[in-house]
Amino acid sequence: MDMAKYRAVFVEEATEYLAEISRSLFELEKEPASGEAIDLIFRMAHSIKGMAASLDFASITQTAHALEDRMQIIREAGKILPGGELAELFEGLEALEAMVASVRETGEAPAEAMVAKKKLQMS
Repeated sequence: MDMAKYRAVFVEEATEYLAEISRSLFELEKEPASGEAIDLIFRMAHSIKGMAASLDFASITQTAHALEDRMQIIREAGKILPGGELAELFEGLEALEAMVASVRETGEAPAEAMVAKKKLQMS
């Protein structure tokens, strides 16, 4: 089976979802309790995780899952917590963007999840 068309669809959709995450993170920067932005980031991370898992992109799946888990904690708190939490979320976004770019350029995801995954899980 030719996976190229599935990778292309993944890259296109993931790129759109990452743009939505970016816009929502900027919204959270202005309004830390924006439930709409929090929910959107959670849903987009969940969607990226599912798409990546279906293509066996383990590193993307793991990083998106870490972002999704972090957003669940934020959902429960009802807002972004003070401190470096927003910066860590932007790092997670940047890591996912780099991984999706790798798929676009090489057809493969990086072998290992980016450092941002660890930061998202530890905080």
